[in-house]
Amino acid sequence: MDIRALEVFCKIVELKSFSKAAAAVYLTQPTVSGHIKGLEEFVGLRLLDRLGREVVPTKAGELLYGYAKQVLALRNQAIQALDEHKGSLKGHLIIGGSNIPGEYVLPGLLARFKARYPEISVTLKIADSRAIVRGVLEGTCELGAVGARFDDGQLVYVKLLEDELVLALPADHRWVDRSVVTPAELLEQPMILREVGSGSRKVFEEALRAARLDPRTLKVVAELGSTEAIRQALRSGAGISVVSLRAIQDDLERGALRTVPLADMKLRRDFYLVYHKNRSRSPLCEAFASFLLESLSQQPAQGS
Repeated sequence: MDIRALEVFCKIVELKSFSKAAAAVYLTQPTVSGHIKGLEEFVGLRLLDRLGREVVPTKAGELLYGYAKQVLALRNQAIQALDEHKGSLKGHLIIGGSNIPGEYVLPGLLARFKARYPEISVTLKIADSRAIVRGVLEGTCELGAVGARFDDGQLVYVKLLEDELVLALPADHRWVDRSVVTPAELLEQPMILREVGSGSRKVFEEALRAARLDPRTLKVVAELGSTEAIRQALRSGAGISVVSLRAIQDDLERGALRTVPLADMKLRRDFYLVYHKNRSRSPLCEAFASFLLESLSQQPAQGS
């Protein structure tokens, strides 16, 4: 079974198109079709079906895809291990980051890591915590940085750093001079929240339940897919929100937003490095994980 054919096959499954796959692997479409024909003759089964404009795997194709991804991952690990043995580190790493680590923590660290190993390339996928965890489970990300744990026996979580969530208000909100706000008062205000599945939403709702309040009674005026969108909505006066202090530090320094303490609510959370317990990690992945943990352990705790 030809590894190049497996690579082409996986790209077709992922892009759902022969032409897009051909462009992605720098081959002509007839060459791509030849690889698939040879692969189907080798296994004695049809692997792909055309449904309208899309190409989808058959049941046999779905089965082969899972094994093909493992074969390709093992090939990359072997190449990286040999490069590391020669005293260099090369290859491509795909990692995932939930909103806060993905936008405010990882980019700077990735730049430093790339400076140390200039021959590597890294793809950072940003989504909510649940989606990143799903990517680690499915093998589309080798490593994830998330703000919430979702129990699964196949995953390992390692603490990266602590994050503080705060009640954020528009600069002209009537509460800005308050010394404290009670959790029950939040029910009276228009709330802007992250989507279900985000780590900050999960932590906030758990804190409300601990205060014996039902999150469903909040007056949610908007559910937004990123903290950056929430920042914009807050500055426009659309409502109030509970967000990461890391994300609004610049707004607080400029006076664009304000914060007020929430009484008797624990709004701290940990960010975690998450990886699959049963999947082998490439040398590049191992090197970045070690670099990440070492770098963040040297940072002062937030709020200290």
